[in-house]
Amino acid sequence: NYIAGRWTNSTAGDSLPIVDPATGDLLDRVPLSSAVDVGTAVAAAVQAFPAWRNTPVTERINSLFRLRTLLEANLDRLAETMTREHGKTRDESLGEIRRGIESITHACAIPTLMMGATLENIAAGIDCETIRQPLGVFAVITPYNFPVMIPLWFWPFAVATGNTVVLKPSERDPLTHQHVVELAAQAGLPAGVLNVVHGNHTAVEALLDHPDIKGVSFVGSSAVAKSLYARAAASGKRVQALGGAKNHIIILPDADFDASAAAAVASAYGATGQRCLAGSIVVSVGDAYRPIRERILDGAASQKLGSGLDPAVTMGPLISRPHRDRVAGYVDAGEKAGATLIVDGRSAMVNALPNGHWFGPTVFENVQPEMSIATDEIFGPVIGLTRADSLDAAIALVHRSHYGNAVSLFTRSGAAARQFRFHAGISMIGINIGVVAPMAFFPFGGSRGSFYGDLKAQGKDAIEFYTDQRVVISKW
Repeated sequence: NYIAGRWTNSTAGDSLPIVDPATGDLLDRVPLSSAVDVGTAVAAAVQAFPAWRNTPVTERINSLFRLRTLLEANLDRLAETMTREHGKTRDESLGEIRRGIESITHACAIPTLMMGATLENIAAGIDCETIRQPLGVFAVITPYNFPVMIPLWFWPFAVATGNTVVLKPSERDPLTHQHVVELAAQAGLPAGVLNVVHGNHTAVEALLDHPDIKGVSFVGSSAVAKSLYARAAASGKRVQALGGAKNHIIILPDADFDASAAAAVASAYGATGQRCLAGSIVVSVGDAYRPIRERILDGAASQKLGSGLDPAVTMGPLISRPHRDRVAGYVDAGEKAGATLIVDGRSAMVNALPNGHWFGPTVFENVQPEMSIATDEIFGPVIGLTRADSLDAAIALVHRSHYGNAVSLFTRSGAAARQFRFHAGISMIGINIGVVAPMAFFPFGGSRGSFYGDLKAQGKDAIEFYTDQRVVISKW
C-alpha cells in the first residue's frame, strides 16, 4: 500500500497472485488489505487535506503538469507492464495510457473550470457570488479492464480541485498504476494527497463505511455499482457509480458496409471484449444483414491471438481462467437457447503459450432479445447478430435492455441520424462511431442500469462532483 508518501506493508496476511494471462507466469502478489489499512490511509488523507486545500490552485496543478511529462517519457515501460499483467496488446496499452494522459491534461485546466460567478447589487448594497470548494477525502475504486485510464478519470480531478484521495485499484492488475503513483510522487504530489490501498471487497466496504470519506467514484459491474451506491449514499456520501453495459450497433442499408463492419469488429474484439463500450450486439436493418454478416465473419477470421507483446497479435487473452470459463458458459447458454453459433472461440489455443487464458472471436446469429447472450454483459469477444425491419424496430430492441451505456448507428442519412439521436434514450450515442468514448472534456457515463448517481466521470461533471458550490451574499 502507498500511504502518506511511503510504500507500507499491509497488516493483512492474505494475498492474491498477479498472473500474466498470456503465459500463466506469476508476476507478483497483491495484499488483501484490512479495515485497519484503510483507516490508516484515510487518516493520512485527512491529515494532508488542510494544507493541500490551502495550496494555491496554480501550484496544485503544477504537479499534474509534471506528471503528464513523466508519463509521456515512460510510455513504453508502462505499456509493457500493462500488457504483461492485463493481456491487452501493446498498442491497446499505449492507447489507454494516452487516454489517461488526456484526463490529466484536462485536470490541469482546473483554475478556469473551477471558477465561480458574481453579480453585484442583487439588492441595494448587496452582492452575490458563487465559489467552489473541495470537500475532503474521496475514495476511488476501479476495475481491472483499464488499470491506468480509469483511475486517471478520477483522482487527478479530485486532487486538482483540492481534495485528497484513497485509491483502491483492481486486485487483478495493480502493477502499472503503482508506477503511475511513483511518478506522481516524483512530480511533486505531496505525501498523503494520493494514497493507495490494495485489496478486495473488505477494503471496499471499509471505504464505503468510513465516516471521513466524503464521496466515492466507482467503476465495475452493474450489480456491484447498484449496491455500492446504496451503501455509500446511506451514509451521506456523494457517489458516482459506473456499471456494466450491453451495447448495440445498428447498421442501416445505406451505411458504408466495409467501415461499419470494421468498426463493429474493432468494438467487440478490442481488449478481447473486456470493456464497457464493446458493441456486442450488431443489429442489421433490412438488406444490410447479409453483407454485414459476411464482413463480420471475415473480421473474426482475421484476428490473431497471442501475447500482446507480439506486434503481429491483434487480440490477447482474457484476464483469468475463471473469467474465461464464465465467457464459455455464456456461449454454452447461447447454443442451448437456440442461437446459431457460426464462429466458436471456446477451443482457441496458442501453441507456444499453452497456459494462457485464450478465447477466440465468437459470432452468434439468430440472437433473440430474451436470450442471456443478448441481455447480459459477457465481457468477452462475443458478437451477437440480429435483424430489424426498420430503425424504429432497432431502437425498440435497444430499449428492451436494462443497460444504457452506449449505442451506435451507422448510416449516410442525416435524417436517420437525427431521429436516432432523438429517440435512442442512451447517454453516449455514436453516429458512425464504433466505440463511443468521449474525450476527457466531455462527461463519461451511462444511464438506466449502467449508471447510479447524478454527476458522471470527467468533463464539467468531475469539477461539480469533487467540489461543493457555496453561495455568498455580502453587504458591507
